[in-house]
Amino acid sequence: MKLMMGLAIWSAAALSAAGVWAQALPTAEPDTVGMSSERLDRIGTAFEAEVGRGELPGAVIMVARDGQLVYTAAVGELAPEADTAMVDDAIFRIYSMTKPLTSVAALILMEEGKLQLSDPVHKFLPEFEGLEVSAGDDAGQGAEPTDRPMTVQDLLRHTSGLAYGELTQNEAVKAAYAEASAFNPDGMAFDARGVSGDEQVAGLGRAPLARQPGTQWEYSLSTDVLGRVVEKVSGQRLGDFLEERVFGPLQMQDSGFHVPENAATRLAEPFATDPGSQEPLPMIDVSQPPANDSGGAGAVSSAGDYLRFAQMLANDGELDGVRILSPTTVRLMASDHLGEIDPGAGPGQLLMGSPGYTFGLGVMVREDDGIASVPGAEGQFMWAGYGGTYFWVDPEYDLVTVFMSQRAGPSRAYYRRHVMQLVYQAITGEAPNESQEAALQ
Repeated sequence: MKLMMGLAIWSAAALSAAGVWAQALPTAEPDTVGMSSERLDRIGTAFEAEVGRGELPGAVIMVARDGQLVYTAAVGELAPEADTAMVDDAIFRIYSMTKPLTSVAALILMEEGKLQLSDPVHKFLPEFEGLEVSAGDDAGQGAEPTDRPMTVQDLLRHTSGLAYGELTQNEAVKAAYAEASAFNPDGMAFDARGVSGDEQVAGLGRAPLARQPGTQWEYSLSTDVLGRVVEKVSGQRLGDFLEERVFGPLQMQDSGFHVPENAATRLAEPFATDPGSQEPLPMIDVSQPPANDSGGAGAVSSAGDYLRFAQMLANDGELDGVRILSPTTVRLMASDHLGEIDPGAGPGQLLMGSPGYTFGLGVMVREDDGIASVPGAEGQFMWAGYGGTYFWVDPEYDLVTVFMSQRAGPSRAYYRRHVMQLVYQAITGEAPNESQEAALQ
């Protein structure tokens, strides 16, 4: 059994005393916000065990309640091949956790009146006008016209008719994506960083859709295309827009679409091979700026940075006096946008192997207190990444959690459920609300 290289778990008081890391949020002792220090410690113990069994290279976990950081754990290794201990300011490839960032970018433009959710995508990307839909799974079966244009809302909620070459069973679509360099059947999964944004749009504009827009939820390249819409509307590259409007204002210093050389020693790395299948686990190269900023899977971030982003959403669009979105837009984002649309396999099954979830605008949304196989309340929203990252916001419990690791493979859903269960069992009471706080002053 491989021994864990490092375990660092701190209470809020110890974090403040250490003074070695700029905190993502103000800190608080867990019992002041209705959480148990003893029960929170179970999180680190459980993930230390995963590391010790050789199942997980390492992880950083941060828990906030009432807008205050109450728990941080850094376990295992930053770089397993180099035997380097995990650090709490490690930088991770966040893959699909890029999607909520890109979605917020689009919603910022919506608030400025520069786009509407009902706008057809071809208004901004003319290559998407007159798209056709693949008539069957086999290449060469022909195509049919779309019943209606794909909209910006379709991109945000994954009902655009687009797919992922790595996931779709439609061979005609898969072949067209390969030709467009949006999918490499012999290369790295979910890596489309080698083509420019214009090349990507042109290639996808020539490919058939997997299904009619607005008819079924299907996880897809929708958010990559949304990123191209953001670029056309703003006149800026996606990474530059996010830096100016989100990363900079929220002080997300380690977030972007590549890791600069002066931060490369903090990049978390995966195992060389999957512990179960022994298959290679390569991840995207983030050492250099990409040809395009993949709005669906290309960003990097740290746990502290992403916690600030998630807390902004938990605070109805504002953090530390900086407003990114209005409360009405955050509510719209975290509401059901599928309604009677066919959910397909369902976002909950894809993300966590659990029923009970619908999809909003860039995030998965819990429909009821029950049904789901994990704790939480109606309105809880979240998303995760292929490389092993995960976050959620629970407005009812005033709770935000970020889990960062670089463990791809089928175990991802298990770790998402695992950390969620461990966080909720540490809640022992209500977080103080503003009126309670005022009464205590």
